[in-house]
Amino acid sequence: MLKDTLNRWPLVRQILSGADGTGVEAMSERTRNLRPRHEGAEVARSVCPYCAVGCGQLIYHRGGKLVSIEGDPDSFISRGRLCPKGADSFELLTHAKRETRVKYRRPHSALWEELDLETAMDMIADRVWEARERSFVEEEGGEVVMHTKTIAHLGGATLDNEENYLIKKLFAAGIGMVCISNQARI
Repeated sequence: MLKDTLNRWPLVRQILSGADGTGVEAMSERTRNLRPRHEGAEVARSVCPYCAVGCGQLIYHRGGKLVSIEGDPDSFISRGRLCPKGADSFELLTHAKRETRVKYRRPHSALWEELDLETAMDMIADRVWEARERSFVEEEGGEVVMHTKTIAHLGGATLDNEENYLIKKLFAAGIGMVCISNQARI
């Protein structure tokens, strides 16, 4: 009885086994039965949404629910490491106060209303095109310029060089914007 009680103590098991205290001899019954929270979950590879570095993430999900987000050890960029923001991506997606609907505040209003995504996207496209039509300059000082200076684009930090190139082409050549930048300067 006393021997059984003593053998439950990790220190006694370590002394008796001659081990260094980093293996099963140091575990209690409770810790031996612990399992990773993502055990049995499906995994999808992704990229962190916070900056242009592109750190690899493993997204664990089970039954349509997000379980865990961890650094991807197979990522040649981050080798399984994430910065504090990337390590907290789980909260970005699961926080109870996260906005999941488009919010719109009409001019001079103090109230926000919810819009469906299709309506919001149509409103943005209409406003961009109207601003372009009102301000498009074909010629300036005897030179052909074909541009507008009244609308601008600021890209997000998660865009890579190829995406920024395509945005530049779309907005410069397609719409005539000259004020185009991104925040991918880290």
